[in-house]
Amino acid sequence: MTNANPLHRSNLAIPGNDPTIISDALGSQPDSILLDLEDSLAPNEKTSAREQIPSIVMEHSWGDTTLSYRINGVQTRWWYNDVISVISEVGDQIDVLIIPKVRRESDIQAVSLLLDSVERNIGITPGSINISAQIETAEAMNNAASIAQASSRLNSLIFGPADYATSVGALHGPRNYPGHYWHYPLARISHAAASAGLHAIAGPYVDSDTEDEFQEACLLERGLGYDGKVVVNPAQVSMAHDVFSPDPGEIDRAQRIVNRYE
Repeated sequence: MTNANPLHRSNLAIPGNDPTIISDALGSQPDSILLDLEDSLAPNEKTSAREQIPSIVMEHSWGDTTLSYRINGVQTRWWYNDVISVISEVGDQIDVLIIPKVRRESDIQAVSLLLDSVERNIGITPGSINISAQIETAEAMNNAASIAQASSRLNSLIFGPADYATSVGALHGPRNYPGHYWHYPLARISHAAASAGLHAIAGPYVDSDTEDEFQEACLLERGLGYDGKVVVNPAQVSMAHDVFSPDPGEIDRAQRIVNRYE
C-alpha cells in the first residue's frame, strides 16, 4: 500500500488508458488520483484499459497521493475481472477501490468478499484495500444510510450528479432551477456518510469552466459537510484545496478551543 493521504479535498479522475497524462496529474499535487475504468471509457476500451492499469501503477512514484481506481458497476460483465486482474498484480499499491452505481449494501458486500479472496491470494491482509461507494441513482439515494454501513472497508460516499439526474429524469439542469439544484441529494449523502463516520465527496463540476462557478459549487458543498470533490482537470485541484481546507480563522478557533479545554 502507498502512504495514502488522509485528506480528500481533491480527487483527480483520469481515464485508465491514458498514461501520458499521469505526470501532469501528479504535478498538480491532488490528494487522490482516480484511474477510471468506467464512464470515461467506451465498452470496447475497457478490457485493454484494465490491462494497462498495473503498468501505470508500477511506472510512477505516487508519493503521498492516495491511489485509487474505479471499476465498472457490479451489474456489468466487467466488474469482477476489474477487481481480480488489477488487484492480483498491484493490490499492494492500491489504497482505494471505487464502486460506481452502487444500488444497495449487497453491491458493496459482493466486491468486499471478492477482495478478501484476492488479497489472501497475493499475501496481503484482507481488508487492507478501502472502498468508496458512488451514490448516483434514485435507488441508491433511498438506500444511502444502509450503504454507508455495508462494510468496514468503506471510507467514503461519492455523489455522482450526472447519472443521478438521469436516474430521476431531471431534464433542465441547475441553470433553470430556482435554488441550489443539488441540495437534497448532497445533504442526504452527507448525512448518511456522517452517520457512519465516512468522508463525503462531491461529484465533478462540468457545467462550466469558469473558476468562479467551480468555487461556488465547492463552497456550497463544503457548507453541507463535504470533505472534498472529484475533479476532472488538474487546474481545479488547487481551487478545491483552497475551499476544502480550513482557513486561518478556523484553525485559530479550533486551537483556542483545544487549549481552553486542556
